[in-house]
Amino acid sequence: MQHASLQISKKRKQVALWVYPEGRVLGALFVSHHTKRARREEEPLDVLNHPAPFVVVRCHLPDEIRFYNKAAIVRIEYAEEDPAALAPPASLPCQLHLMDGSLIVASIRQHRPPARSRLYDGLNVADERFVKVHLEGGTICLINKSYIVAGVGFTEQA
Repeated sequence: MQHASLQISKKRKQVALWVYPEGRVLGALFVSHHTKRARREEEPLDVLNHPAPFVVVRCHLPDEIRFYNKAAIVRIEYAEEDPAALAPPASLPCQLHLMDGSLIVASIRQHRPPARSRLYDGLNVADERFVKVHLEGGTICLINKSYIVAGVGFTEQA
């Protein structure tokens, strides 16, 4: 028997996960309608960088709820809802080589002081397990830093 008082109102965010050793999984993450620190909708990055070791995913095939260990999630991709409204002014092009042989060509868009705006700085944020990168075509990719073998950062040409 389910009790409505035990349910927390959340929104489903459609994602594709790459989980070790399972492979690609289609499903939805559950995000809150607002975050504790800001009056904005929670993002998948907030969920993945939360200290809890597991994340809840509603899988499509088979239709079931699974609890994935974040350490086993290689990456997650999803469509960016409003690229123009969310994009910071600076973008750092990069290539990330993953343990599974994947090469991710993307850009990192973060508000950081100029002295801390290198790819190295973005990858070394200690309290964040996942890094957010932007792929071509408005897709966001959240990559588990534990699966990154090497990163190559490029400076944009004016």
